[in-house]
Amino acid sequence: MKKRAVNRQGSTGLFNFIAPIYALFFTYQKRRYAKTLAAMQSFLKYETALDVGCGTGALCSALSERGLSVTGVDPAARMLDIARRKNEAITFIQADATKTLPFSDKEFDLVLASYVAHGMREEMRKSLYRQMSRVAKHYVIIHDYNANRSVLTSLIEYLEGGDYFYFIKHARRELQECKAELDRCFSQVEVIQVGKRANWYICTPQS
Repeated sequence: MKKRAVNRQGSTGLFNFIAPIYALFFTYQKRRYAKTLAAMQSFLKYETALDVGCGTGALCSALSERGLSVTGVDPAARMLDIARRKNEAITFIQADATKTLPFSDKEFDLVLASYVAHGMREEMRKSLYRQMSRVAKHYVIIHDYNANRSVLTSLIEYLEGGDYFYFIKHARRELQECKAELDRCFSQVEVIQVGKRANWYICTPQS
């Protein structure tokens, strides 16, 4: 299951409604994330992590089990209710990352967002990148689709009306060109394929 965020107000209401469905996939999601994290452990040798658009907290849980102190944020209150029940040791905060995250500059070693960016319009993604860059000390990691899509994925994304097709073509350039005020958001962007249809877009924030 993947999160979408085309219109923030509308999508938040939708995800509040379908949160119980997402809860059914928690164990499956966590297992998939744990496998990816094990393969990418060289980027995880830090202490703190923020999961942006955390949903029911599957990625938070997988990160926590690797020894990181994790905070999750999501605009959907019912998603967070489930996340708190499943992850009592993790801090969850209701917040919209396309606006201003309630954290200090460089507060977290790692800031991640999984299957969030592709569902936003371009300007919203840029706001997301700027906020993630601001609160990240070492890396911003966008875990999202690559161009190896299936016919079913293409159909679903077309019907949902997100920005998937643009994102998968332009993600790297978009991240490289993102600006916060007059400076670029990231000094470096590395792309690593972490699954048949998924990449990690690993971004180094400006110091």
